[in-house]
Amino acid sequence: MSPLDISLADLIARLDEELPEAGELARISEARLRAQTLSDLGDQLIDHYVSKAKRTGASWTQIGDAIGVSKQAAQQRHAPSAFERFTNLNRHGIVLAQEAARTYKHDFIGTGHLLLGLLGEPQGLAYEMLMAKAESEQSVREAIEAAMPPAGEKALRGHIAFRPESKEAIEQARHASVELGHDRVGTEHMLLGLIHAEESTAAQVLRSLGFTSDELREAVRAEAAARLAAGDTQ
Repeated sequence: MSPLDISLADLIARLDEELPEAGELARISEARLRAQTLSDLGDQLIDHYVSKAKRTGASWTQIGDAIGVSKQAAQQRHAPSAFERFTNLNRHGIVLAQEAARTYKHDFIGTGHLLLGLLGEPQGLAYEMLMAKAESEQSVREAIEAAMPPAGEKALRGHIAFRPESKEAIEQARHASVELGHDRVGTEHMLLGLIHAEESTAAQVLRSLGFTSDELREAVRAEAAARLAAGDTQ
């Protein structure tokens, strides 16, 4: 039995359906981007269960055996990451930000890409808050794209680094979660982190939509409390 309810034929059919006019070379480029996204998601899937195993007392030797690598390799690859306390939706938003950087052929992950990642998670609280201020998802996307640098000429392979302002936004998201007394770092905290990176592309876009730091913080406090009461964390 396949471990996933998906097949190579499914992936091919979806790509062909979404890019009916594209040539074969363009489809190769798109297939590579999607393969990288799948790889990033796979890494996060493993990290999720490694974190759970560590919390229940598993040793690095046991985890390495489960993965099929040495203790040292497991510890080096799966040590607590910068995104350990992030919710699943927020982690996926980071993956979508990476995908956006590759799509635009940028050699960095900027705050604009992070905001696009939040826009790609309609179940997240950040998405709801963005839609409450904007005319449409497309209008937000267009505002972000207009504020970002033009697309590059060549897609990159491998790791793409975060820009300093993106690292600042991620750190601010963690601080916002702690200050609000929340256990996890959700998409709403990332939105707060982005607006606190005041000179960044994302902050400029958020201000143009009518957000202010104080208003957004209070809105996050109220909405997160309502979701927590309903047993829903994003």
